[in-house]
Parts: sequence; C-alpha cells; structure tokens
Amino acid sequence: MTRPENGPVPGGAGTSSAGGRRRGAPRTYDFRRPTKLSREHVRVLQIAQEAFARQATTVLTTLLRTGARMELLGIEQQSYDDYVATLPNPYFLTTFTLEPLAGKGLLAYPLDMAMATVDHMLGGSGAADQPDRPMTAMETTITGQLLTRLLEEFAAAFAHITEIQPVRDGLEYNPALAQAAAGSDTVMVANFELAVGDRDGQATLVLPFSSFATALNNATSPHLSEAAQRKRQRAAELLSVRLEMVPVDVSIRFSPLEVSSSDLLSLAIGDVLLLRHPRDSPLEVTTNDVTFAYAIASNHRRRLAASIVPTPYAARDTTKDTA
Repeated sequence: MTRPENGPVPGGAGTSSAGGRRRGAPRTYDFRRPTKLSREHVRVLQIAQEAFARQATTVLTTLLRTGARMELLGIEQQSYDDYVATLPNPYFLTTFTLEPLAGKGLLAYPLDMAMATVDHMLGGSGAADQPDRPMTAMETTITGQLLTRLLEEFAAAFAHITEIQPVRDGLEYNPALAQAAAGSDTVMVANFELAVGDRDGQATLVLPFSSFATALNNATSPHLSEAAQRKRQRAAELLSVRLEMVPVDVSIRFSPLEVSSSDLLSLAIGDVLLLRHPRDSPLEVTTNDVTFAYAIASNHRRRLAASIVPTPYAARDTTKDTA
C-alpha cells in the first residue's frame, strides 16, 4: 500500500532516502511493521545527526586536505532487509559496536569515494578513476584512521542522548554480507549527502532502534530543572526513611495445621490438637502470612523472646521448588 508523503512522517523526516526518493513521492507503508520512530524521536535524532554531519565535514576536510561536505538529508525507519536492498554491490560498509548498548551500527558510502579518500590521504588528487575492488591491507589501515575519527565525532554528537563508545567491528563490500542486524529488525537510517573533492554521493548511518529506544524516550521526556531534581531527590529520601519507620505486625508461629470443619466445630475444653511440629524444628517468623525468617523460643530479661536462627535446609528446598 502506498500513501503520499506530505512532509515528515513518524517513520521518517527527510527529503530523500538511500534510493534518492524526492519529497512528495509515494512511499511504501508496511502495516505488518508499525511505525516505532515517533516525530519526537526524529527531532532528537536530527539534532544529533546534524551535529555529526558538521563535525564529519571538519574531519574530512582536515584529514583529506581537500574540500569536503557532509549534510543530513533525512532520517527514516526501515527493516534492515529493506535497507540492504537499496544498496548496490559492491559498496563500502563498516560495522561498529555500540558499547555499552547492545547491537551494532553501520556506516556506508560508495566504494569509489572510499578509494578516493585513501588517494587524498596519500597526497593524491582523488580525481582519477578508482579501482572497483576490496581494499588492500594498507588501504584498510589508512581508512581505519579516518573511520576512527568519524566514530569519535559520532559518539560526541550522541552524548546528549546516551553515552556510547563505538568501536570498528569490520569492513564489508557486499551489502548482503554486512550482518549488522537481523533482517526483520527495525533500524534508524540517516541519509547524508557526501562530497569529497569533485566526487559526491550518499552516505548512510544505520542504528538499531531497539538499542536506542530507552535513551530516545528519556531524551524526549520533559527535562526537570536542577531545583526540581533536588526537590524530587529529597522527597525520595524522606519517603525511604519513613518507610523504614512504618510499624509491621510480626508473628512467631508453629507450622500451620489443617483440620476438618467438623473437627474444628467439635472442639471442647480439654481437647488436644497435635501440631505435628517436630520438637527440634524452629518456629516461623511471619508478617502478613509470609514467612521471612525462623526462630527458636528463648527469654530476655524475664520475658519470653525468639532468637533468630538460620533457615532450615527443608525450608530452603521448598523455596527453590516454588521459585
């Protein structure tokens, strides 16, 4: 099913995608995968991704010693399979971990631009035709320096959402082999216009939605002032103290005994009830009919008392069976 795209939608807030879709063009909507990326999420992500694009522009210009530009085009929600299907083969893709978050991220851009960055870093112009092949070990090492700087800027740009320490995980040239997520996983795809020297193309930064969901929800919730935060913290401390002072009824009892209704109604003075409580077994310490400790009868200052003892092995086994 398709619908017209009139400006940003909850699943995306961009003017184009990896496939170059124009604003106002129809887009596919899969009702089996409802939108998870809200407008509030997109606004928070847009701030972070625009900051990353600005810093990436500075890094590229500095390291490549040529004119470079990276500009955010839009953010959208896709399944990982749908995203991979938009990429040509071969393509330059690097995966990275997101510690302490689970999952992996992915940064991708055309292979010829990746080769051109190596040419620039080695002092070339980057204007010649670039080889259409995987990078050599030396080219991979040189590119790694650039990718490390870009990931550092990515972490800094996302610091207001969550603290992450991205680390390069590997390079891939066949999109189908870049296993950054399961095919059905929902991912957040940020599309960038990338220009290096005379070359231009599109870059994409892919992040797993499940890993950032909690952080995004926290980032979109209203922020409290410092005074309000101190007041809330003080209230929590007072509540904790008062809870510790709440009186609780505690009972010391023998093991419960079951009797029939007829026996209970026929009880008379002098009758004896067999408790079936072993003489060497401790008594139960309970509150609200919940046993939380065991004790033996004792005395303290001429008063009857209970001395807490370790939990019997039989009671431990019963607790394990019910857990």
